[in-house]
Amino acid sequence: MLIGVGLGPGDKDLLTVKAVKLLRSADAVFVPGKMARELVIEHCEPTVLEFPMVYDEDEIRQALERNADRIAAVARNGTAVLGIIGDPNFFSTFSRQCDVIKERYPDIEISVEPGISSITAFASRAKIAVNSGLRVTDGSDDECLVLLKVRSPRETMADLRARGYSEFHLVERMYLDGEKVYHGDELPERSDYMSVMFARRC
Repeated sequence: MLIGVGLGPGDKDLLTVKAVKLLRSADAVFVPGKMARELVIEHCEPTVLEFPMVYDEDEIRQALERNADRIAAVARNGTAVLGIIGDPNFFSTFSRQCDVIKERYPDIEISVEPGISSITAFASRAKIAVNSGLRVTDGSDDECLVLLKVRSPRETMADLRARGYSEFHLVERMYLDGEKVYHGDELPERSDYMSVMFARRC
């Protein structure tokens, strides 16, 4: 099994309790560089993988394949952790690495434990309150939309479809008792106040 573990924005004291438990209990821990290594070194001795910061897609692909082979050597019969600065599923190379692992080793189960993302950490560090609509982008086109406190998911989905969105996910009462995860046409008519909806133009 491979577990992607968020390591937070860069302060080792902002590792989650769950992250520390996983770092200490894994059969092997992998990280993408020196900065990530410094965040976890108190809890384990990680293997540093190569994630070249280049534009050459062939070079990137070859590195991802080498990483996949190293991770799979552990993950096929044990627990491998890949520690990612920030959150593994939020503007991260983790998804690309997982795509290669799934291609080469489809039998390996993959899960994710979130970390504090730079977006939420930034607001705290800058001492600003964010209480209205927020655009987050890496400079590419806005294809995704995250909506908080969605009470009428199916109505919201219909409105978004009219605006060109076609992929929908909803997490209700995330990490709380009664948590439910919905995809596409499974979305309910009504949902709890503690709900997050994701929409993407495909």
